[in-house]
Amino acid sequence: MPVFPTHPPKPDGPPITGLIGSGPAMQEVYRLTRRVARSSASVLLLGETGTGKEMIATAIHQLSQRAGGPMVKVNCGALSENLLESELFGHVRGAFTGAVNNRTGRFEAAHGGTVFLDEIDSVSLLLQVKLLRVLQEREFERVGDTQTIRVNTRVIAASNRDLMDEVENGRFREDLYWRLNVVPIQIPPLRKRKEDIRALVTHFLNLYNEVNDRYVTHIHPEALELLENYDWPGNVRELQNYMERAVVMAEGDELTLELLPEIVTSGRARRKSRGGGDLESLTYEVVEYGLSNAGPDEDALHTKIVNRVERELIAQVMLSCNNIQTKAAAKLGINRNTLHKKLKEYGLES
Repeated sequence: MPVFPTHPPKPDGPPITGLIGSGPAMQEVYRLTRRVARSSASVLLLGETGTGKEMIATAIHQLSQRAGGPMVKVNCGALSENLLESELFGHVRGAFTGAVNNRTGRFEAAHGGTVFLDEIDSVSLLLQVKLLRVLQEREFERVGDTQTIRVNTRVIAASNRDLMDEVENGRFREDLYWRLNVVPIQIPPLRKRKEDIRALVTHFLNLYNEVNDRYVTHIHPEALELLENYDWPGNVRELQNYMERAVVMAEGDELTLELLPEIVTSGRARRKSRGGGDLESLTYEVVEYGLSNAGPDEDALHTKIVNRVERELIAQVMLSCNNIQTKAAAKLGINRNTLHKKLKEYGLES
């Protein structure tokens, strides 16, 4: 089938640059994004890795009255506690070994704009106290300093975990959770908006055709069907990766079955051949997939693999218990409310 430029439906508000998807799930995300952008309220973006939380955060900033100010992004999971504190709040010369100069922190740099805190769930409890103060009082001190700095900075945070579960398990402060969760936006996984896959495929093919000076202008119908039937544990990021690879490796103008990775073309068949879907074979497949598809900068491999194994486990236990949640929760050894949240998180409500 031919690849055409994507023409999203006419929006009911300002355009949201870079976001692809016209299905009902994404339309709700767009509606919330436009509405919350008009305020200065804190926003909590929830969703699996690769669903586009950073793009939504950028859209909120660009549509807000703060668009003329800075947009500062921090990956909280990529830094140790001490480095993250200095990164967020800055430090003064001599505050610690290696602090040879004063440093401006990200909150101060984002004054008048927005700071995006990705993987907020990875922040230590001690540092969460300092974040709470910034959210409540709009003030802080640099590391090693006594001078109080006041800022007017909007906070958008993101997590791929259920933060309420983290609160219940004592890993996240409840008061900080409610400060961050003024307006929550749940970003749906790709498996729950498969009606958008065709548009996403078209978008990425057009993008990488231009980047690589290629001309992949057709998609084999069977290739498109496989893409639409795949579960996409890596979400949009995984799809983007496969489309870039396909454009680079294509010898003609068509995206054929041979250009798709084996996990897409034969994953289901391999699962059946290993024993009809038993947990051991499913676990093996998930781990094999994660290791073979991890990029050089992969920083969430453990979470990705564990989440997918957990999803398969819950699905099979629910099936064995005739979808009775109380029985399934007892068999899994978890609270029924926790099971209900995980069923919703993994798209297993039905």
